[in-house]
Amino acid sequence: MKEKIYLIPGLMTDNRLWSRLIPLLQDEYELVHVPIPHSEDFDEIIDILFNFFKEDKINLLGFSLGGYIASYFAITYPNRVNRLFTVAATPGNSTEAEIERRKEKFVVIEKEGFSGLTYEKAKSLVEEKNQNDDELIKIIQDMFIDLGKETFISQLTSTFYRKDLFEDLTNLDIPIWFFYSVDDRLLNKEAIKKLLLNTHNMNIISRVGTSHNIPLEEPELLRFYIKDWIKTKN
Repeated sequence: MKEKIYLIPGLMTDNRLWSRLIPLLQDEYELVHVPIPHSEDFDEIIDILFNFFKEDKINLLGFSLGGYIASYFAITYPNRVNRLFTVAATPGNSTEAEIERRKEKFVVIEKEGFSGLTYEKAKSLVEEKNQNDDELIKIIQDMFIDLGKETFISQLTSTFYRKDLFEDLTNLDIPIWFFYSVDDRLLNKEAIKKLLLNTHNMNIISRVGTSHNIPLEEPELLRFYIKDWIKTKN
């Protein structure tokens, strides 16, 4: 029987986030996409996920916002998680500056409406070496547009209520892996510094580059680390 891995996407991403990763792993593992529940409350989100997961113990991988949700699930229901892997995510809280910037986005939507993501904006979110990859840029743009205004507001609002999970994660007795790009502009640098100081039960992996959308931009490298992660024992 194949080992199963549950995959939680990030802000304004869906199953297309994994479209370049799943073909590299599907012969060896059962990969299950888990849509982020429509709620602004992390406690409600993980309670929904508690009933979604059928196994007693699971392998859980989350990207960006999904990485925070996966971490929150693991500290709340530690007996249900075998292994935790987060990609382009930190377990830190949102700063006041981050919250204010995000609230400004709501003001723009109220004045100008929800316009999705332009091609140029989507292009700016990928590494320079990938900016000629039209398929990649279109996937990012289409996910954002298709998920729409309500999902954007709900998911972004949930980030206002992030609490710091560092200490709780260090108390878990499971393999915990973090994988991120060193120059990812969407990650809180102070949270990364804190993460690097709390490594006693964590494997912190970084790559040189700016990529946030690692599952789409670096699927082969991510596959390599996932295969190593699955081999780790409690």
